[in-house]
Amino acid sequence: MKKVWSLVLSLAFVVPMNVVIASEAPTDIVRNTTDQVITRIQNDRDELRQDPSKMYALVSELIFPRFDFPIMGQWVLGTHWKGADPQSQQSFIDQFRKLLVRTYATALLEFSDQAITYPDKEATIKGRTAVVRQEIEQAGSAPIELGYRLHDASGEWKVIDVSVDGVSLVKTYRASFSSMINDSGLAHLIETLDAKNKEINQ
Repeated sequence: MKKVWSLVLSLAFVVPMNVVIASEAPTDIVRNTTDQVITRIQNDRDELRQDPSKMYALVSELIFPRFDFPIMGQWVLGTHWKGADPQSQQSFIDQFRKLLVRTYATALLEFSDQAITYPDKEATIKGRTAVVRQEIEQAGSAPIELGYRLHDASGEWKVIDVSVDGVSLVKTYRASFSSMINDSGLAHLIETLDAKNKEINQ
């Protein structure tokens, strides 16, 4: 499962911050920007391996502006969100974002050569939410099915969850973090994430 999630994280799409995408269809956004990030990694792989800070910058600056971290943070904490004060909520969002930066940066350099297909011509849209499906070809085995869930955040599509073969990223982290919070509290979880995130700069 760990390898599968690494593959998913490596194939997350990127959009430059100054590109206006509200008028684009969700499937076109995912398709076009997936191609962009894979091309970038393939062209600059050696340079990015030699200087991890460039990899972290790529993830932080190009990929994550497309994610709605306040919504994701709220969903990941689940019932614990309402019991947290605003400062703790923001601290968790910050540390959760840094955690994903580390995860994405590592995975992006490992995977980027898989063939990608789109089983649906268009995204499934219900109200302000859209789901875009991808299939990642795997030699000798069935393709991995990815699902990008986006929502229309003030005229701009943003990712709020990613699933692998039906398993949600948000739900996976929620189960893991909920157990830690129940055992030691939210403050301890934030401190643990902070310590792990700081290791990347050591």
